[in-house]
Amino acid sequence: MRKTRDLVLTAMFIALGVALPQAFHAVPNAGSVFLPMHIPVLVAGFAVGPVFGLAAGILTPLLSHLLFHMPPAAVLPGMLCELAMYGLATGFLSRVIKTKNPLVKIYCVLIGAMLCGRITYGILNALIFRAGAYSLQAWLSAAFITALPGIIIQLIVIPLLVLGLNKAKLIRI
Repeated sequence: MRKTRDLVLTAMFIALGVALPQAFHAVPNAGSVFLPMHIPVLVAGFAVGPVFGLAAGILTPLLSHLLFHMPPAAVLPGMLCELAMYGLATGFLSRVIKTKNPLVKIYCVLIGAMLCGRITYGILNALIFRAGAYSLQAWLSAAFITALPGIIIQLIVIPLLVLGLNKAKLIRI
């Protein structure tokens, strides 16, 4: 029964991850500023663990690209790896970090996963996807400066969602 629940929740998070960014694409560069696709994938890791979180992180940008051509092909490989790491890291960290305070646990997991994903994105762009054309300055700008509004949104919204899902007994934190 748990596997079925995890599959259904994963499908729901993937659908949200594909649909939510569509509301932002009317505004130029809103996806890279507000990071709407990241939220469902990060929550998926909390809800369904590392394996299904990884699947959500891979399938969400891939399906979004196939259906809506967003993210664009040039950005897709790096974003796919970044989101895959978000789902994997959130699921893994939520299982290994133990604290008595659920909010402290959520923030430790969330910040750890966000850093893992951004570091993965930067390393793979520097070494593989944009080798020679990607700098530390470009990574810092994209991952932290441009994305600052999205990071703030994630730090506010995701804990609320995870606490709500926990209260509804859909997940355990």
